[in-house]
Amino acid sequence: MSVPMFWREIPSRYNLSGSRCTMCGAYHYPARNICPKCRRSGKIEPYNFGGTGEVVTYTVVNTPAKRFEKYTPYILAIIKLDEGPKITAQLVCEPEDVKIGMRVRAVFRKMGESGERGIIYYGTKFVPA
Repeated sequence: MSVPMFWREIPSRYNLSGSRCTMCGAYHYPARNICPKCRRSGKIEPYNFGGTGEVVTYTVVNTPAKRFEKYTPYILAIIKLDEGPKITAQLVCEPEDVKIGMRVRAVFRKMGESGERGIIYYGTKFVPA
């Protein structure tokens, strides 16, 4: 099995997926096996999030780790998904355009490259809605 194939076989790597408790209706990201509220009496099922939400808070990274130098400045934000869970993700827009409370939507984008061959890997980022 090759490395790229391995990453493609992890569903949450390329989808904004988590879980939902059918007993209390709580949504979880990342997915959980047991609901923290209902404990073992809750029934957990997989859930794919709609991918929309709003910025709760953010920071602009101007001095990144070594392998991210060409991507600066970039924005890391805590996004509250419409279903409730909060997720930390990169927000793709100009730093002066980001505002707390702004609506955003998930997109599938390049996350980076690794190795001498430049293997490209992708994931979820957010853009203004």
